[in-house]
Amino acid sequence: MLGRSRTGGFRPENLGQNAVSLIGSIGFSIFVIGVVVFTIIAATYEPEDPLFHPSDKITTFLSSNSNATLKSDDSVVKTGEDFMAANQTAFAGFINIADVETSENDSDANQLDCDSNVPIDCKDPEVFHLMMKATMEKFKDIHFYKFGKPVTVEGSSSCDMAWRYRPKDGKTAAFYKDYRRFVIAKSENCSVSVVGIGEYHSGVNARKRKRPGFRNSSGGKVDDFSLPVVGESVNDSLPVVESENAFKEGHYLVYSGGGDRCKSMNHFLWSFLCALGEAQYLNRTLVMDLSLCLSSVYTLSGQNEEGKDFRFYFDFEHLKEAASVLDQVQFWADWGKWYKKNGLKLHLVEDFRVTPMKLIDVKDTLIMRKFGTVEPDNYWYRVCEGETESVVQRPWHLLWKSRRLMEIVSAIASRLNWDYDAIHIERGDKARNKEVWPNLEKDTSPSSILSTLQDKIKQGRNLYIATNEPEVTFFNPLKDKYKTHLLDEFKDLWDESSEWYSETMKLNGGNPVDFDGYMRASVDTEVFLRGKKQIETFNDLTNDCRDGIGTCNVAAS
Repeated sequence: MLGRSRTGGFRPENLGQNAVSLIGSIGFSIFVIGVVVFTIIAATYEPEDPLFHPSDKITTFLSSNSNATLKSDDSVVKTGEDFMAANQTAFAGFINIADVETSENDSDANQLDCDSNVPIDCKDPEVFHLMMKATMEKFKDIHFYKFGKPVTVEGSSSCDMAWRYRPKDGKTAAFYKDYRRFVIAKSENCSVSVVGIGEYHSGVNARKRKRPGFRNSSGGKVDDFSLPVVGESVNDSLPVVESENAFKEGHYLVYSGGGDRCKSMNHFLWSFLCALGEAQYLNRTLVMDLSLCLSSVYTLSGQNEEGKDFRFYFDFEHLKEAASVLDQVQFWADWGKWYKKNGLKLHLVEDFRVTPMKLIDVKDTLIMRKFGTVEPDNYWYRVCEGETESVVQRPWHLLWKSRRLMEIVSAIASRLNWDYDAIHIERGDKARNKEVWPNLEKDTSPSSILSTLQDKIKQGRNLYIATNEPEVTFFNPLKDKYKTHLLDEFKDLWDESSEWYSETMKLNGGNPVDFDGYMRASVDTEVFLRGKKQIETFNDLTNDCRDGIGTCNVAAS
């Protein structure tokens, strides 16, 4: 009996079948354990938040297709035009001086019927060609793409003319516009010559003003917004809905509350573009708050400052023409007048985890996302995280820098004839913190800078110095070898007599606007970027890492 007490599974003839069953059980157990582990990881995993990445990784991110969250810092933000590839086809068709040469036969014909007392006719083709030729001979570092017809200056022998241009060595994808006053002389035999060309933007009669227009709720007018044109008059008046019927037919999205206010400009844009991206995904008009809170890191007072206008810093004209947006003050006024009468409905969303994909079928007139008081879950950009990241793309191409600020940049570069080199010198708190940046103060001293520049920039060149060093006399030793220029040399471009001052004051309800730290840094950076040669603090002047000891390899990865 004992010999028969073994179970059948251990009989020799069943060993193979038992082994297969055992292997299957083990495999299934491993599979179950793997599923459990994966589920736990998926439930608890929080992806690394690039909000805490160093600022140069922001640049890498922004120029890639990634849609992750970026670091909040006090640097000048990159906007849509920074990522435009320079269209060499568009820039190739510039005007050559041979194209505007006047023939001697035309001049001889004019002299046969000569009256030297007749006033200069600015519309005369000979005068027009003469002015174009004189312009191209004077500004040899510029490519010209279009000349406007000269305009007569009443009571003088002068003509105003505008042109569209781009520096020959320009790295940014943009056109520029200038308009200047030309003094024309006529000899006894009636031949004409240009005897003087005015300063930048002196030919005010040749500047065309844009007319403010209406905007309906379905979007902007069709136009080519592929490239910025710096120097055109700016029409950033607030868009309005043209009628009650147009308002009730529209569909809107508004973000309310949240913790994004008074954060850095990087943080603000990251959240704002999330909202704009969702509005475009839902085919709705974004109701936006044009009143910003400027972070204390940019203000002259060192305190957060409310009441800053979006239009001080960004190109609202481009935004309103290329996307469907409305100012919230105007929107809520219209909503208060018409929502009850027309039975308009509001769909309230109070959880950022409600994705845009779940709202695509909402038919109500207004979707309002309401954010709470607990950070970071009340940041607007949280809406664009997770599965939304691959669906809603931030429309960077819609956001450009303020053309009023870029006009200051253009004016500075023009005063230097677009023929200068530039150096960025970062000192300030970093130079004083030797534990994190041990060599920065020494490497950015005047003697060290001169030593570095001697093989990089020719002596006697115009050298623009972009810097956060408050003591401008610090750079006096560089004047022995270079024609140095710093931002405050050009402060007439934003002082009380400037066009920037008067236009921003109008936007600000008649109150003066400070040329604040963000504006200064933005202009300083953009002038630097337009230099023919550009010398950076990190990599060029010092071997210290931009974000401190041990971060160089991290920043490069």
